Amino acid sequence: MKNWLKILPLLLIILAGCHAKEEAGAQQVVQKESELEVSDTFTSGSYTLIGEEGRLGFIYGEAATFKAGQPNKYMWHFWGTDDELDGGFKVIGTNQDTNEEVVVFETNELAGAHNGADAHTPSSMQLPSSGTWELDAYVGGDLFGTVVVEVK
Repeated sequence: MKNWLKILPLLLIILAGCHAKEEAGAQQVVQKESELEVSDTFTSGSYTLIGEEGRLGFIYGEAATFKAGQPNKYMWHFWGTDDELDGGFKVIGTNQDTNEEVVVFETNELAGAHNGADAHTPSSMQLPSSGTWELDAYVGGDLFGTVVVEVK
């Protein structure tokens, strides 16, 4: 028993060190996850879109960028099966700097093929503050994809 009492402080120091390393690693993972990069742009038809090529995106360019508090029109495009594209469409935006979350846009259904995509919908979107925003797009209640934009 006396031997255990001698090594107990050493064991506690080792365990505390392991716990500190674990916490530091977890903080690095959280930090990396919050450092999202703005989504890539791609071409569909004669338009430049931002999003995930072959999945979803919206027309984006000089005339269609985000300025905090200012609404603008954006044409969303979707690629997928009829089942995936059935149902209402909802966009929830999250500011990666402040964790502010807003419903950005919502409609009951998507329209048909357009500009080389399987479905589309026009939208008017506005984001309330500057920073990096993650736009989670839901179709029929399921997450369909995410677009990351920078708001000036």
